[in-house]
Amino acid sequence: MSSGSTADLFDLTGRRAIVTGGAGLLGRVFARALLDVGAEVHHLDRDEGRLEEVLAALPDDLRRRAVAVRCDLTDEDDVEATVAALARQGRIDILVNSAAIDPKFDGTAAGGAGPDAPDDGHLTRYPVDRWRQSLEVNLTGVFLITRSVCRVMQTQGERGEGTVVNLCSTYGLVGPDQRIYDGAPTPFFKPVDYSVTKAGLLGFTRAVASLYRDSGIRVNALSPGGAFDDHDPAFVAAYSYRTITGRMADPDEYRGAIAFLCSDASSYMTGANLVVDGGWTAL
Repeated sequence: MSSGSTADLFDLTGRRAIVTGGAGLLGRVFARALLDVGAEVHHLDRDEGRLEEVLAALPDDLRRRAVAVRCDLTDEDDVEATVAALARQGRIDILVNSAAIDPKFDGTAAGGAGPDAPDDGHLTRYPVDRWRQSLEVNLTGVFLITRSVCRVMQTQGERGEGTVVNLCSTYGLVGPDQRIYDGAPTPFFKPVDYSVTKAGLLGFTRAVASLYRDSGIRVNALSPGGAFDDHDPAFVAAYSYRTITGRMADPDEYRGAIAFLCSDASSYMTGANLVVDGGWTAL
């Protein structure tokens, strides 16, 4: 444990991080937070164009420590090759598993129980290919890159060193309140696969943390609430009513949480789930 100041505990200068889904709404926020406290951050995503846009928007001093890396997390060979290439360049101190499919529906696509059934997210009309896609990205993709990165982390230091943070969700803790989607321009249901995969990530977090007991590898989860992303006003109002704070989160409000979990400020924390949801799960 450092004997320096409290601010020093959050300092990631000299550490290398991987953030998956680095071009996504929260992925780019997490990456920026780690850059702000000194880390070198490798933004992983399948969308090279969006990655370049994210990096281009960074201030010059941060852009020098930001790297865009195209990687398909559902492709085992691609994941292995990407992590091996990063490991050849130096340590991997941090992995943030932010990439995920968050199913959203407009109620117009055909699928589900029959050729004319609306693909509105309801269990009885939900296409199995969408279910499988969510499992592939949200669970198998996390498994593949965590497995590969942990092979590197366990060789670092005398006991292995590194920090893994898995992005879960309030819907991995409680079932979706389907009432908040009624006011959408086209009403839909939050699909079951999202809750299932996010709950699965909590189990994965605890299992991997336990596996690395008595080592310097820590594994935790962050469960954020809904972040505003130009949502329909009716949805925002319905969602906000369900929280204690009476609003959705600004994506930037998760910067402090990810910096905490990735730094020495959380050094006595592993196998845990940090919930930052505006009080949603407290009600």
